[in-house]
Amino acid sequence: MKKKVTPYAGSKASKKAQVTQMFDAISGEYDFLNRIISLGIDIRWRKKLIKMAQKNKIEAALDIATGTGDLAVALTQTSAQRIVGLDISRGMLALGKEKVDKKGLQNTVEMVLGDSEDLTFEDDTFDLVTVAFGVRNFENLEKGLEEIFRVLKPEGTLLVLETSVPTRFPFKQFYGFYAGWLMPRMARLLSKDRSAYDYLAESAAHFPYGTAFNNILSKIGFIKVANHPQTFGVASIYCGTKPTT
Repeated sequence: MKKKVTPYAGSKASKKAQVTQMFDAISGEYDFLNRIISLGIDIRWRKKLIKMAQKNKIEAALDIATGTGDLAVALTQTSAQRIVGLDISRGMLALGKEKVDKKGLQNTVEMVLGDSEDLTFEDDTFDLVTVAFGVRNFENLEKGLEEIFRVLKPEGTLLVLETSVPTRFPFKQFYGFYAGWLMPRMARLLSKDRSAYDYLAESAAHFPYGTAFNNILSKIGFIKVANHPQTFGVASIYCGTKPTT
């Protein structure tokens, strides 16, 4: 990132600890607020990511920063026989497990507490790794991506859905107003953690999106790197492949 952005500016805790605290605090309201703040468009973005995932044969998939499990559950629409949803927040995972249980997917989807920058899985374990709105919360972005690269099988695919900043008029100006002023104020009216959505907006603004993120993926070792802007550039789906050697 251009600068280190943390949820609680006055806290001496690590970014990782602050992010865990934040998501535990807002877990019960996260899905509701996310739908309102994104105007429901995030559902469409996830569907596009799933369509991209369906192009490849998948046996095992890992959804990092799974949150309440929306994307992990959606991955059952692919050929994956084993899906792991991993998150650092117990509160978010508990809600995700409720979704999995309600849909009767316990034999396919496993919700796991874990650190994206210190994965416990063996090398070359997964055919697909996905991250939706999570990489900007990594304390060390490159370390997290290196871990993803490690656990991917050769020819495995990484798909990342993340917010970005539009570059064209008038979308850039509207995004600045919406994300920088309107969205945090809407969230403060509805959320018990007043600083959480300030952080989410600011972290999106400072994330190295577009070509900058592509370059980081290439540096880690991914090939066939590309990004696909969504909805006038307010989000992007990034893809990369782990080479065979």
